[in-house]
Amino acid sequence: MDERLSNVDPKLLDLLVCPLSKGRLSLDRQTNELVSESARLAYPIRDGIPIMLVSEARKIED
Repeated sequence: MDERLSNVDPKLLDLLVCPLSKGRLSLDRQTNELVSESARLAYPIRDGIPIMLVSEARKIED
């Protein structure tokens, strides 16, 4: 497991929702991001901290 991800509490990941859509997030271990399929955004995880700002999210292209 990526060390940066191991610092994120799994219980915290269960509680987090997309700030834009309020939908569920899934963890993408390859990109180290939390993904909101409904909003088509990927939120970065930096140093084990999810950055839950829409302005910091990457748009997911089709």
